[in-house]
Parts: sequence; structure tokens; C-alpha cells
Amino acid sequence: MPQLVDQYQRKFEYLRLSITDVCNFKCTYCLPDGYHRQHKKAFLTLPEIRHLVAGFATMGTQKVRITGGEPSLRRDLCDILETVKTTPGIAKVAMTTNGYRMARDVADWRRSGLDAINVSMDSLDAKMFHQITGENLLHKVMSGIDAAFDAGFEQVKVNTVLMKGLNSHELGAFLAWIKPRNIQLRFIELMQTGDNPALFHAHHVSGATIMAQLLEQGWIEKVRQPTDGPARVFCHPDYQGEIGLIMPYESHFCDSCNRLRVSALGRLHLCLFGEQGSELRPLLQHSHQQPELQQALLTALATKGPSHHLAQGDVGGTQHLASVGG
Repeated sequence: MPQLVDQYQRKFEYLRLSITDVCNFKCTYCLPDGYHRQHKKAFLTLPEIRHLVAGFATMGTQKVRITGGEPSLRRDLCDILETVKTTPGIAKVAMTTNGYRMARDVADWRRSGLDAINVSMDSLDAKMFHQITGENLLHKVMSGIDAAFDAGFEQVKVNTVLMKGLNSHELGAFLAWIKPRNIQLRFIELMQTGDNPALFHAHHVSGATIMAQLLEQGWIEKVRQPTDGPARVFCHPDYQGEIGLIMPYESHFCDSCNRLRVSALGRLHLCLFGEQGSELRPLLQHSHQQPELQQALLTALATKGPSHHLAQGDVGGTQHLASVGG
């Protein structure tokens, strides 16, 4: 069976699958005006997801991350998790959530096959959290993180977009928070999209400055594993938690790319900051279409470039991060 390897010898063992572009938060860097549906199409169905993941798995994909929008807004989320987890070849199922429904549902997600969970949380201060997300729900997200540990997750990853003039001063507070907790705190550089250039230029903080501070304080970079995401992960002997840095503006960031994206409408995206993508949905209606699906993936992958062009201000077709699943 052919494998998902591009012309630069990058192997794609990691699928980021969006199951909805709907979100109930209004984060300043993603959906500052809230979600507005711009299409009338239904999102991928459970059978379509089953055929899609099976096609990727037969070509070497081992890890699937469920994304959105906010994936917990799908009523059939547990069925989706179980379907992905039981697909032959899939070793790990992860999910990224805003934490809104974690306290209530995370135990069910765990029982349905979820192996790893990432929570988006941009501040430890309730007022700043409200300012960034548009929702006064920090307490609910924090309760959800506690519930995840109670449900059996050994580690929880927390995604934080550091922004100058907003939450960048909280680095010390975040480090203190993870010292006694097995949390991998992932600082993500603010990324420019089609609808946020002013915000980007006003608030962008380079991850390199954070990395320099960590190295000065004795943090050590860990060895990257084949199915890891884009974060460079650091550990410290005095901390139970870890730090991950996602720095898309770093030179050679794309050299280790190992992930492909499929939108909630069934479009394959070779890059978060690529163009509009390749339509896969017509090939997801029947299991006998697997050869056609696999050929479509190979054909598309042959066109994948060596890197994005964020440093040049080219954001491709990405209007906002929720449209492709972040």
C-alpha cells in the first residue's frame, strides 16, 4: 500500500480532522465577532468520517486529532471518537477543545476512546480570559481540566496564545501553575490570517523570546517523536509540567511537518495556510471508493510545497483558524 510521503520525504502519520466549524467562543484572534455560518452544507457524517479515516490509516496515518470549531458541539462526538479509535491502524486519538463541556462530558469522551486532550485557555485571570474569549467561563474550563485528570488522563495539554499587551505578562504565573501539575503548557505564536492583520501586528510575540527565557531558567528540550505535533517541548527537573512552543515563524518550521488536515466539509488542506483545498467528500460515500480516495490523496500530496509563506505575510486562503480546524 502506498504511503503518505511527499517529494521532500516528509511522512504524514497525523491527520487533523475538523468535525464542525461552529464555535461558541469569540476569541479575539480567531472569531472576534462570533461564529457566522457562511455555507448551507452539512458537516461530515459518521459514515463519511469512517471511510475517510480508514483511507488515511491504510496509508500510514497513526494519529487523528479531532478539531473544530468546537468539536464538543457535535451531538455525535462520542460516536465519532469510537469510530476513529476502532479504525485498524489508528494508534492514538486526540482532541482539541475550548473546555466548555469538559467538566460534564470528558469521562464519556475517555470511555469512547479519546487518548489525549488539548484545552485552549489563554489566561489564568478571569477578566483577561473573558476579554480574549468573549466568555466569562474560566472557572468552567479549570473545572474541566480537573475532571480530565479524574477521568484518567495522565497529562492534559493546554494551548495558550501569548499576546503582547494582553496576556504575555502571565508567563510566570503559568509556569507556577504547571509546576505541581502534569500539564504540557503550549505557547502558540499569534498567527496572521486573512481577517486579523491589525491584531497580529499589535500583539504578536515571538516564541524565540520565550524559549530564551526558558533556557536561561534551566529548561531542556525533549526529543521529538514521529507522531508529535508541531511543538518543541521542554522539561525541567523541578517541574511536573512541561512547556511546548509552537513557533510557525521560526526558520525551518515546516521541515518536520507530519500532518494533513481535512475540514468539516470534507476538503483536504495540505497546510493550515494553503489555498482552498481538494474536495474529498464525493469519495467518502462508499467503502469501495477507497482506491480512488487513496489516489486523490497521493495526487494532492504531490503538490505540497516545502513551506508556508507566513514570514512574507502570505496567509493563503485562511480567513480564520476555525475554518480549517487550527
